[in-house]
Amino acid sequence: MKPNLTTTLVESLRERISSGHFAPGDKLPSENTLIAEHGVSRTVVREAITRLQAEGLVHTRRGAGSFALTPPAEPQMASALVPRTLDERRALMEFRVGFESEAAAKAAATYSIKDLAAMDEALRGFEAASGNASASMSCDYEFHLAVARATANNYFSHAVQNFGPSMIAMPRRRLEPSESRSAAQWGLVAAEHQAVRDAIASGDPQLAAAAMRIHLANSIYRLESESGSKN
Repeated sequence: MKPNLTTTLVESLRERISSGHFAPGDKLPSENTLIAEHGVSRTVVREAITRLQAEGLVHTRRGAGSFALTPPAEPQMASALVPRTLDERRALMEFRVGFESEAAAKAAATYSIKDLAAMDEALRGFEAASGNASASMSCDYEFHLAVARATANNYFSHAVQNFGPSMIAMPRRRLEPSESRSAAQWGLVAAEHQAVRDAIASGDPQLAAAAMRIHLANSIYRLESESGSKN
């Protein structure tokens, strides 16, 4: 029964997001509200939110709740942009190396105290997630979105929002707690995020671009190492 209940809830929330009932940035109903409205368990609600996160339709901020993201204009476009194979995830990461390195460089010249605060909040959330794949993916996305917003160029932040959390190239099986990374691996990612943040705060565009490039190049390496020959 549970998979059917989860699928039904996913389809209901997906339709409400795509139709604009939940506008981009709107907070979704709380777990308790969804439980009452749909007559499902807390486990079903959490599984549905996790699936919507993987589709790039929802992101969750620790302690704040889940929020709707901007859906692409065409459903076919959404399917095309969500990376599923190793080759697609690698292609997305290669695009991000150029795109986000430039964003980090720009951010170093334009950031505000508010922007740094947003990065710090995402960093704290990532560390607090303790390797939980779904929560870490959300905080990872929030960090990169904060960098994009720090450029003071809406095209950068709009592009990141269009990708949504699906831009974080994490294999679907890694959303299972038993497949979460070791503490050391999560620590490496956290350290790289911190290096990007500190480079931006230094006001040095070249240093910021280099820090982001190193982080994303390492992400490609980790993606391929963890995926092995299965993809």
